[in-house]
Amino acid sequence: MNDIELALGPVARVLDALSVPFRVGGSVASSALGVARTTLDVDIVADLAEEHASALVSELGDAYYVDADMIREAVRRREAFNIIHLATMMKIDVFVRRTRPFDRQAFDRFVMEPLGEDESRRFPVSTAEDIILHKLEWFRLGGGASKRQWEDVLGVMRLQGDLLDRAYLERWAAELRVDDLLRSAFEEAASSR
Repeated sequence: MNDIELALGPVARVLDALSVPFRVGGSVASSALGVARTTLDVDIVADLAEEHASALVSELGDAYYVDADMIREAVRRREAFNIIHLATMMKIDVFVRRTRPFDRQAFDRFVMEPLGEDESRRFPVSTAEDIILHKLEWFRLGGGASKRQWEDVLGVMRLQGDLLDRAYLERWAAELRVDDLLRSAFEEAASSR
């Protein structure tokens, strides 16, 4: 097993046991649906409530650094907290699901993908379109300085190609005010195929 599977597997099992839906996003998702790259963390979005904090600590506390107060505060603020897998030091950044219309719709859309050597173990991963839109948002929020975010977008676009739902991308890109970035990314991805 790779470090991602080792770190994420037990967290996924606990979330499933608590009936907490989650989605894998970030660079792990863009690597699964685009061009693979190394990463030191796993980003997930989870539909957590404050009452889940104690169970997460109870179930994961022996193998992870996890703090119940940090979880409760993140849920209240609808922000992120992290869990660290002690054996691999892999960090799992858990983003509490936000309530914007885009975030709600993106959370409802996912694909089941293996994230390592065990093809039989699949995880709910954000769709290619939603990965692109989230990464374009992060790129814009970072002032356009993150070459990694941009390359992740291009990698997903190049690999997914005509399978991408362009109408969905254009609709939400306009709503998220990243439509200019989406056009540029499509142009750059097309010119380098």
